[in-house]
Amino acid sequence: MQSVKNGKQLFNYTPDYVVFDLETTGTSCATDEVIEISAVKVHAGTIVDEFSSLVNPGRPIPAQANAVNGITDAMVADSPSFSRVLQQFLAFAQDAVLVGHNIRSFDMKFIQRDAQKYFGRGICNDYIDTLPLARQYLPQLSHHRLTDLAKHYRISTNGAHRALNDCRMNQKIFEYLKKEIDQPSEAANTVRKCPKCGNILKKRNGRFGTFWGCTGFPECRYTENI
Repeated sequence: MQSVKNGKQLFNYTPDYVVFDLETTGTSCATDEVIEISAVKVHAGTIVDEFSSLVNPGRPIPAQANAVNGITDAMVADSPSFSRVLQQFLAFAQDAVLVGHNIRSFDMKFIQRDAQKYFGRGICNDYIDTLPLARQYLPQLSHHRLTDLAKHYRISTNGAHRALNDCRMNQKIFEYLKKEIDQPSEAANTVRKCPKCGNILKKRNGRFGTFWGCTGFPECRYTENI
């Protein structure tokens, strides 16, 4: 079987990109389905286009998911399947760098899974996850959720947990993070990065004591003794 090629994770700012976000029936890319996908296209740091669609997952939306995003079965009843919507999203994004919050461990896994399932291909776009960037350049914050970063930068969180609103919020945050990347604080300069993949190293406890482990685990298994 031919291997599927996916893009690589980047850790820098780029002025042209597509921010995207998913809402799903749950947190497992093995068993859950997408119920909404939205994106904003950015050129030179400014939003120039938007894409958004609800998705019929072909199954009831659990109450736990509805409690988070407010999307109901009735809202998606007449919506297209994800095979159609994903094709539209990929045409919208083209070869742009994809940006999102916690997308390495969540959103990318869903769209990579379904691109392979429906089209027999990977997602070749490189991507930037703003979560590890925030952890590196804003280490003074106790939490780095999207809403935490929005509050830090005094960005409105109205409409959070609907995909398009989260995309707009994340785009503003990414532009603020550019300033942190260009002029890192002293605290940011002390954060340890994985020499193998570029993600943050975090102190962990193991059978033989404390060690540095890559937050890119399980894709990256780099460790370093303390």
